[in-house]
Formats: sequence, C-alpha cells, structure tokens
Amino acid sequence: MNPLKLMIAALCLSVPLAFSQDVATDTKKAAQDVGHDTKKGAKKVGHATAKAADKTEDATEKAAKTTGKDTKKVAKTAAKDTDKAADKTADATKDAAKKTGHGIKKGVKGVGHEMKKGADKTADAVK
Repeated sequence: MNPLKLMIAALCLSVPLAFSQDVATDTKKAAQDVGHDTKKGAKKVGHATAKAADKTEDATEKAAKTTGKDTKKVAKTAAKDTDKAADKTADATKDAAKKTGHGIKKGVKGVGHEMKKGADKTADAVK
C-alpha cells in the first residue's frame, strides 16, 4: 500500500477516537459540575429550611404566649363575673327567704288567731 494512503487511513481512524475522548471528558466534567451545583443548591435549601423553621418556631412561641395571656384575662374576667352573679343570687335568695318567712309567720299568726277564736266559740257553745 501506498504510504500516503496509509497515513490518510490512520488519520481518518484517529479523528473519531479523539472526538470520542473529548466527548467523554466533556461529559465527565459536566457531570461533576452538575454534582457540585446540586450540592451547593441542597446546602442553600437546607439553610433556608432551617431559617424558616426557626422563624416558625419563634412565631408559634409568640402566638402561644399571647393566647395564654388572653386566656388568663378571660378566665379572670369570668371568675369576677361569676362571683358578682353569685353575690347577686345570694342577695336575691336571702331577700326572697325573708319575704317568704315573713309571709309564713303572718299566715301562722292568722291561723293561730282564727283557731283561738274557734276554740273560744266552741267553749262558749259548750257552756
């Protein structure tokens, strides 16, 4: 074979091999870059998630404190109102009991007086 043809054939066969090595190197480099970028992105997401969790925790704690204070205020007010209502009820019950007692006392006196009158009439009739 002619040496020129042999060199052309060798050159033709080596070009695809060189290109395939470049493609493999480029692919490997791209994969490394993607891996590095993914790691950086995951790190950033992790930090952002931690920050968000801290903010949520702070907000939740603040809300819980506020709710606790509000509940305490409502409970105090309810206790005062209940005491006032109980006092009013006790006063009203006492007044009603006095009136009832007075009415019963009057009624008993009246019945007693009528019984005495009836007894006197009976005694007079028997005489």
